[in-house]
Amino acid sequence: MIEIKTQQEIMKIKRSCEIVAELLREIELLIKPGMTTMELDKFAEEFIRKRKAIPAFKGYRNYPASICASINEVIVHGIPNKRKLCEGDIVGIDVGVLLDGYYGDGAATFPVGKVKDEHLALINVTRESLYVGIEKARENNKIGDISHAIQEYVESKGYNVIRDFVGHGVGIRLHEEPTIPNYGEAGTGPRIKAGMVFAIEPMVCIGSYEVEILEDQWTARTKDGSYAAHFEHTIAVTNGEPLILTKLN
Repeated sequence: MIEIKTQQEIMKIKRSCEIVAELLREIELLIKPGMTTMELDKFAEEFIRKRKAIPAFKGYRNYPASICASINEVIVHGIPNKRKLCEGDIVGIDVGVLLDGYYGDGAATFPVGKVKDEHLALINVTRESLYVGIEKARENNKIGDISHAIQEYVESKGYNVIRDFVGHGVGIRLHEEPTIPNYGEAGTGPRIKAGMVFAIEPMVCIGSYEVEILEDQWTARTKDGSYAAHFEHTIAVTNGEPLILTKLN
């Protein structure tokens, strides 16, 4: 069942989402060659806890860190470690926050120093596809309209959407109904209603969308080693424009 949130609940989710948005902005400013993803994780945890909030990912299904840091061919769920970021890397940072009983969730992919044009293009198309999907998160549309719009846009640019991972509802749980694939048919799936809150998160790769999971049971990379990017916003469905909650004013 897809929960309809009250205005009060949406404002609580928004407060969690604002911490996510502020943190992603700070991480973007911090990222540079020579830095480790473990250092970014330490910064993130301190940042979240200073705001009297809880890192939502830490301990979730035994996940060991506060952020996911996914480099180059890693799509999602990269565990922060001592590997130093190198000039030309791209790194996807995914973060969740729990404040006052409500979750916020967001992600962005950042270039490390100067990166190849083809990898910048991948980042840009993935970001753009997120907004194409958000535009369809309107009352009386269907979930498949979001999925189809993302897939159509990504494939029109010559890339592929990852099919093994999906967006989801957000609220008093980090992952709620509905699931929101990044591919599918328009006009299918549950009807969208005002008060629904979704995390929409396209993951896009240059090559094949086939995925392999590493031995740590978390890290998901492209099977062919092609680069991937990931963007995510938490949004609320309204009577008009979708409201992006993980966006700074």
